[in-house]
Amino acid sequence: MLVNVVSQSACASCHAKGACNSSDFEDKEIEVTGFNKSYSPGEVVTVVFKQTQGYAAVFWGYGMPFIVVLFTLIIANLLSVSELLSGLISLGVLVPYYIILYFFRNTFKKVFKFEVEENI
Repeated sequence: MLVNVVSQSACASCHAKGACNSSDFEDKEIEVTGFNKSYSPGEVVTVVFKQTQGYAAVFWGYGMPFIVVLFTLIIANLLSVSELLSGLISLGVLVPYYIILYFFRNTFKKVFKFEVEENI
């Protein structure tokens, strides 16, 4: 089931939002599982995501790329590559990293699941 989530930034409640160019609302579609009840369009539901899965998602999205860049930078410097080239190589390894993540997106969909919380 797809759930449409309206994300509201903190700027929307700010008193100076008229002077700012930030967008206030963003619509996101999330595929959810773990529900036993049928829901109708427009019905308000609570979508949950386990905290441990959130930590894992942050690791794969931010932590691991940082480790890969740092490791590549250290190796390139140890091989006496110029600093400019070391930096470019370190940033360049992110391209294959994110391509690999893209190809494993279906595996990540199975691991990282949003669920609808049953309201009693």
